[in-house]
Amino acid sequence: MKIVFLDVKTIGEDIDLSGFDRLGEVVKYDFSTSEEVTERVQDADVIILNKVQVNEQTIGKAEKLKLVCVTATGTNNLDKEYLEKRGVAWRNVAGYSTETVAQHTFAMLLYLLEKIRYYDDYVKEERYINDTIFTHFAEHFTEISGKTWGIIGLGTIGRRVADIAKAFGAQIIYYSASGRSAQEGYEQVDLDTLLAKSDIISIHAPLNEHTEGLMDKAAFAKMKKTCIFLNLGRGPIVVEQDLYEALENDEIAAAGLDVLCQEPMSETNPLRKIKDSKKLLITPHVAWASVEARTKLMGIILGQVKEYFQI
Repeated sequence: MKIVFLDVKTIGEDIDLSGFDRLGEVVKYDFSTSEEVTERVQDADVIILNKVQVNEQTIGKAEKLKLVCVTATGTNNLDKEYLEKRGVAWRNVAGYSTETVAQHTFAMLLYLLEKIRYYDDYVKEERYINDTIFTHFAEHFTEISGKTWGIIGLGTIGRRVADIAKAFGAQIIYYSASGRSAQEGYEQVDLDTLLAKSDIISIHAPLNEHTEGLMDKAAFAKMKKTCIFLNLGRGPIVVEQDLYEALENDEIAAAGLDVLCQEPMSETNPLRKIKDSKKLLITPHVAWASVEARTKLMGIILGQVKEYFQI
């Protein structure tokens, strides 16, 4: 069996992939363009990838190909109709990053809510040395307890965030963009109600026809001026120009984003202009990527290959 990793660097270089070596010949490429894929998969039985496009153009000459494994949940890069016509199986992975995405959600919230960057700079710039009093009150922060936390997308990750937020003392409401029936134990509301009532809003929804552009100028205008907004779903759920204007005009208090419309970040992204870390925190799509989550992810992929070939 020949296994080809087409963009192995998207997994990270610290994850042990030696289990695949015991299955047959393994070839790893750091990254692959669509033009390079054709030659690289020509004699592959299995290809493992994250972002690479899989369609007739890229894998049309891969006559031995039997299995395509995506090291992610999303499969928008697969032409499933073509794969089915070819009789090529595909697999993706879900549920591997629940804990780490929930953890990152709270890391972002607490950074913004408690003005952590400001206080860290205050001490490191030695302004605390011989200050007037032992506590510095120039910036203020509040508690999560007693606040209303609105969640958009109450899937596995959304529920985990909800349960942790409850432990902090928050009241949870949620909105289902797809219109699914209410989930027991959680209060479902319409979008306008969520926007108007929430002190904190976090997105954990997939990108689809119901969510694309959901958070636009009209949505931000309905939110509390004190609201902290977090997007850990997909970048295009947010209209970035509208978020920029909402932050600049103090329509909302702050935003934390782990996902953007274009990744890596485009130099034309309007959010580049906001340098105030109390107002905006952007992390480079890392919420999913703890060592434990990536190890679990590749363990699942290894299991899928073994199961398919009954090894």
